[in-house]
Formats: sequence, structure tokens, C-alpha cells
Amino acid sequence: MEPSKLVENLRKRIIQSFMDMLVLMELKKHSMSGYDAISLIHRRFGILLSSGTIYSLLYSLERNGWIKGVWKQRKRVYELTEKGEQNIEIITRANSEIQNFVRNISLLNANMCVRAVEHADEESTYP
Repeated sequence: MEPSKLVENLRKRIIQSFMDMLVLMELKKHSMSGYDAISLIHRRFGILLSSGTIYSLLYSLERNGWIKGVWKQRKRVYELTEKGEQNIEIITRANSEIQNFVRNISLLNANMCVRAVEHADEESTYP
């Protein structure tokens, strides 16, 4: 796989892994529909997610009691619950730990790539 595709694939996986936090943080500012969540992630990160991915996440957050869906006109709009706000506070406090974790994964990955290149160079120098 070429490097740019590899990086894009990794970026998409990270965004999908933290998508619940992205949605919760946005819901802290204002309520939104599933379509709004899809648009938000597309605008901010250039990734177009399927409606199934977003609605599955929203239903999961609703089952856990972190958000509440209400019908407004003909669409379901989600709002943060008190439990969701409490969890956002916990996530916000853990933000530096999460960033360090992602940074360590990146460093580990970079070190593995360097070793692989060094190993390939060593093999190519021996007949």
C-alpha cells in the first residue's frame, strides 16, 4: 500500500474510533440529527460516513443513556443527557492521556517502520 493511502486509512480509523467523543462534544454545544453528525464529520475531516455507521453510534449512545433522541418535525434530533455531560467531563480530563496514547502508538509505528527499512537495507547489502 502506498504511504498516502496508508496514512489516510489510519486517519479514518482514528476518527471512527473517536467518533463517539466527537459527536458528544458537538452535542454539548447544540442538538443535532444523524444527518448533522454525518455532515459535521465530513466537513471537519473530509470523511463521508454511511448513515448506518452514524445511526448505529447514536443508538448505542442513546441506549447507554448518554444522549436522548426527540422527534422534531420529521427528524430525530439528539441532545446530551446529564449522564452524557458527566462522561464528557471525564473524557475532557483524560484528554492528555488519550493524546499521549495516540502519540505513543505513532512513535511505536514509526520505530517499527525504521527497523523494517534498516532490516531491508541489511538484507540488500548481503549477497
